[in-house]
Amino acid sequence: MTEPILIVDDEVANLAILRQILEADYSLVFARNGKEALAAVAKHHPSLILLDIQMPEMDGYEVCRQLKADPQYESIPVIFVTALSDLGNEEAGFNAGCVDYIVKPVVAPIVKARVNAHLSLVRATALEKSQRDAIFMLGEAGHYNDNDTGVHIWRMAAYSRELASAKGWSSHQCDLLELAAPMHDTGKIGISDSILQKPGPLSNDEWQIMKSHCDIGYRILMQSDAPLFKLAAQIALNHHEKWDGSGYPQGLSGLDIPEAARIVAIADVFDALTMKRPYKEAWTIDQAIANIQNNAGSHFDPELVKCFFAKLPRIIEIKNQWNQSEYQETKS
Repeated sequence: MTEPILIVDDEVANLAILRQILEADYSLVFARNGKEALAAVAKHHPSLILLDIQMPEMDGYEVCRQLKADPQYESIPVIFVTALSDLGNEEAGFNAGCVDYIVKPVVAPIVKARVNAHLSLVRATALEKSQRDAIFMLGEAGHYNDNDTGVHIWRMAAYSRELASAKGWSSHQCDLLELAAPMHDTGKIGISDSILQKPGPLSNDEWQIMKSHCDIGYRILMQSDAPLFKLAAQIALNHHEKWDGSGYPQGLSGLDIPEAARIVAIADVFDALTMKRPYKEAWTIDQAIANIQNNAGSHFDPELVKCFFAKLPRIIEIKNQWNQSEYQETKS
């Protein structure tokens, strides 16, 4: 299906010119004034709007301002197509919320190039949203049968970002980690709820099944070639490894454990300790902080523990931004 584009101009000749340029590649909708334009947006929800400025009753600036003030339509890109070519008019257009400015008389290659560029951005934004939705669903799926919450996975992801930043990761790397971290327990979707929700200690057989969630998550996430999901797979497989080699599933130690997994291990444990679970009460923040400190060099990478304490005020700030009472957590 071609993307619907709304073209708005009070001159029929101008509508005809733009139609001739674009109709072979796109589905088009037309309006001849501001009121018709707003009605067309409500009816067709176009992917992009080509909007004249000089129109009777309601000019293009006002149409654009109204669209940008409405959460339903604010993300629709608006390109002004106008004979007003001085810098003041362009500035007014961008201030109203447009993304581009084409001066009449229009030239077909320029119109096509600008339209294609902005529709590509629309598609990229939609793809990014779909990816984020997939991340959210995979993160939630991993905790569907236990008592962890969606807020837990996003909160520990925010902690992970802070630790990575303190360790010197680039902004892009931090972005990827924050998106990958919520999928660390995706493999729990393969674990029985009778194990995940058991109020008492697990038997040896049950514990062996529980530990398999790392490999299950890894195999699920490695089905994608995207760097984000490869990072998530690495974290899913290794986030229960310990610095001294006593973790699982492979018994890795020290720097053999991927750094992303070492970061997530600290963030996950800190947040999990302060949450009420079927088998334990919530710890206070001070108790959780002491646990991280006491396990530096055994469970946790000691250098990353230093990063944790360097970022502790920000980590506590993040924690306090959430509604703690909803998740039965305790503040010291």
